[in-house]
Amino acid sequence: MKMYGALLSPFVRKVAVVLAEKGVDYTPARGGPGNTDPEFLAVSPFAKIPAIDDEGFCLADSSAIVHYLEAKYPAPALIPSEPQALGRAVWFDEFGDTIFAASGLKILFNRVVGPRFLGQPGDETIALEGEAELPRIFAYIESVVPDAGWLLGETFTIADITVASMLCTLRYVGHGPNPEAYPRTAAWHARALARPSWAAVEAKEAALMQRILPDLVPV
Repeated sequence: MKMYGALLSPFVRKVAVVLAEKGVDYTPARGGPGNTDPEFLAVSPFAKIPAIDDEGFCLADSSAIVHYLEAKYPAPALIPSEPQALGRAVWFDEFGDTIFAASGLKILFNRVVGPRFLGQPGDETIALEGEAELPRIFAYIESVVPDAGWLLGETFTIADITVASMLCTLRYVGHGPNPEAYPRTAAWHARALARPSWAAVEAKEAALMQRILPDLVPV
């Protein structure tokens, strides 16, 4: 399996952690906005990342890919089947990919991706807008994470992966979970990153960032 996109993206990281949890190897490949490589665009016509090519089966969008992987590699299960748990899992996946990402990526794009990768000047007004939106989001996360375990109880699921992945990305712009303001969130995030699957992804990400942006240190 080949996966297009960089681990700085919360969406690419999300799929990388799912693959690691399921013990599935992949080959990383370049792709993303502005990439006009015909090979990449054949896999992801709208340049959306992540995108995968699994022996000729091509798919883009992190949630679509996660559902595909869950069906192909059902163990360990990362999407629950019980109706209420399933509904909550879908909600947290959507929350992480839309509400949370919409605010966080205003900061990341305008301070890192645009100026550092795409040669576009960032709009600091939009970045500050994103920062102003974060406290409400962090307060919500703090209200739903448990003192122990995971968002849906005792089982680690896609809910944890999606929300924690966005928190990982925010560390690159100085907005990781503050343990003083959001102690449950910080502890839960640390538990997620301590999992062997996530530790393996973190090691790959650290090596990549050291190579392409050595001055950008997650905090």
